[in-house]
Amino acid sequence: MRIAVFTGSHAGPPSHADAAAAFARDLAEAGVGIVYGGGHVGMMGVVADAALAAGGEVVGVIPQHLVDDEVAHPGLPRLEVVQSMHERKAVMADLADAFVALPGAAGTLEELFEAWTWGMLGLHAKPTALFDVDGFWQPLLTQLQRMVDDGYLDAARLDALGVVSDAKALLAFVECYRHPPRKWTAPPPRR
Repeated sequence: MRIAVFTGSHAGPPSHADAAAAFARDLAEAGVGIVYGGGHVGMMGVVADAALAAGGEVVGVIPQHLVDDEVAHPGLPRLEVVQSMHERKAVMADLADAFVALPGAAGTLEELFEAWTWGMLGLHAKPTALFDVDGFWQPLLTQLQRMVDDGYLDAARLDALGVVSDAKALLAFVECYRHPPRKWTAPPPRR
């Protein structure tokens, strides 16, 4: 099994880095591979380094322009270099069995929402979760609940988004995950 990890290229507070390192180490020790953005910087680097140190499989996927900017992790046994950010997300999705967002910024949100939306549209049936460190994702969850309350988001979609606090909880969520029906389905053809 591989988990796609979305997280920031900035370090964030020490408590987040410590939690990310423990999370990655625990995944590696459980025999779960990590697919991530391929960088050596920020939380991405913390995740990769911790998983590698624990003997885990780590696959980086990075666009050529970030390799050119010297952001690629030099110690990865497998680094997929792609041409665009769009291709990066598609390759990560193909390589992963589930998705998790650790604390991060706009790019992390964009990756999270694309993976989650693809599931809603029936493009995959893979679990998507938030790794909530120090209540980081609570404001987002409040906003998502507002979307449910105002009728923009089905409650079943929000219920299907996991919220976990460690690797063990993520793996339990993935194991028990039941994907909700597709958001849009074509009506049966008329006869």
